[in-house]
Amino acid sequence: MSEQTIALVTGANKGIGYEIAVGLGALGWSVGVGARDEERREAAVEKLRAAGVDVFGVPLDVTDDASVAAAARLIEERAGRLDVLVNNAGVTGGMPHEPTKVDPATVRTAVETNVIGVIRVINAMLPLLRRSASPRIVNMSSSVGSLTRQSESVARRSDSADERGTGPISAAYAPSKTFLNAVTVQYARELRDTNILINAGCPGFCATDLNGFRGVRTPEQGAAIALRLATLPDDGPTGGFFEDAGVVPW
Repeated sequence: MSEQTIALVTGANKGIGYEIAVGLGALGWSVGVGARDEERREAAVEKLRAAGVDVFGVPLDVTDDASVAAAARLIEERAGRLDVLVNNAGVTGGMPHEPTKVDPATVRTAVETNVIGVIRVINAMLPLLRRSASPRIVNMSSSVGSLTRQSESVARRSDSADERGTGPISAAYAPSKTFLNAVTVQYARELRDTNILINAGCPGFCATDLNGFRGVRTPEQGAAIALRLATLPDDGPTGGFFEDAGVVPW
């Protein structure tokens, strides 16, 4: 079994996920580039290799049981274990989603990818993570999932995105991140007697195609919180929600 740290990043063919792969690769790690689209995945792998990163492509659709199971088999055959899992793949479904107008199917799609997809991937990769000396799971969340910040926005009678990261009114994307945060805590509770640390991280409002490149931060800046949580010491936190500035209120 290789002594090199092995990581998997979902949705790593572009944006924040790609920059997370760059950052982990810069540590000398071997990074699996998880992505659904074969052409985009292989283009990302080629670009990363040209930059000196040790990467390998992982066909991965987080909404498909068979695809996730195949990804776990690929990593087991290649490395025998997994040290770090970064759940970055996500969708917005398009925004805003006013609750009085949203199509329930839009909510279902957001939850299927942003929450159930994360559960599916974690559970498939867990046997491999248990073989690691210092396993880490990072769930890429968003401050728009903070109920505290959302309720403060209501109290201020502000319905627009502001410096506190509440985002536009959303009955799909924002609640899916709240759901993801809650699931992260439940995993931390179940795994509290293991050496697995699992946390949620907010990258901030980054300019990516997820938001039509309206963000004010770069994908590289957004990747920083994932790199921090992926490299936590063994006595680091678990079951937390963090951004660059520190803890994000639930």
